[in-house]
Amino acid sequence: MNKKLESVYEEYNRYIYHLCLKLTRNNTEAEDLMQEVWVKVVRYEDSVAEVEHIKAWLTTITMNTFRDRYRKKVRRSKYMINQPETLDVPILDLVPNNDISTEEKIEKEVVTKLVQEKMGQLDAIYQKTLWYFYIDQYSLAEISSLMKVSIGTVKSRLFRAKARLKEMLMADVSVVEAVLPA
Repeated sequence: MNKKLESVYEEYNRYIYHLCLKLTRNNTEAEDLMQEVWVKVVRYEDSVAEVEHIKAWLTTITMNTFRDRYRKKVRRSKYMINQPETLDVPILDLVPNNDISTEEKIEKEVVTKLVQEKMGQLDAIYQKTLWYFYIDQYSLAEISSLMKVSIGTVKSRLFRAKARLKEMLMADVSVVEAVLPA
């Protein structure tokens, strides 16, 4: 290890450890993460001399390494479940089913229908604004130019429309019973 890398390690070792600890909230995982970070730093030791802001560079490496580990863990846990040494279940049972259930489909359809009915009772300007934003997925700037109003006006219309829609939905007892669990 060259002198520059040693001085970087001496100066930022505690900082990186505390950042890792803050991210993982676990001493063992923080140490593992920190070790991965320093392995990456050593791997790119030629770049250390060219970096202007070492602390920011190390922080970025730490954050990216943490994100990579988290994504890998989520991916792995999605496809694997804790099983005993011998599997008594077919392997296909371990593959996740990402399809929504029939009950969830029906519930979604019912809620969608209820919201659309209430949306139909809103003023046309609020209907249009909600439609553009949530259904057509237009940005605020696009809605602004379509409706020929300022972005601030679009924001306030969205706010008012959502508030009015919520008020109408909560006032309807049948909607509240259908959507909120008892």
